[in-house]
Amino acid sequence: MSEDIREVARKRIKARRDFWYMIAVFIVVSILLIAVWAFTGSHDYFWPMWPLFGFAIATVFSALSVFGPTSRPISQDRIDDEVRKLGGDPRA
Repeated sequence: MSEDIREVARKRIKARRDFWYMIAVFIVVSILLIAVWAFTGSHDYFWPMWPLFGFAIATVFSALSVFGPTSRPISQDRIDDEVRKLGGDPRA
């Protein structure tokens, strides 16, 4: 059981680390895209908003998977309740 908990903890730590890495990449890509837009001289239309918008959506979903309600481990009580709902015996 201790090994299972350690594995879950390892996966959660890795997910958090990957999320913060994604934030860093988002910032760097944002700066690069805005710099390209600024130096090309075409200031009538802010085209970087489209790739940044897509990247922001991906970042929000990544944040939800790491910090949202589905990131919490499933408790044994919750599993037992679901087994009971299905008509089974949770002690089996």
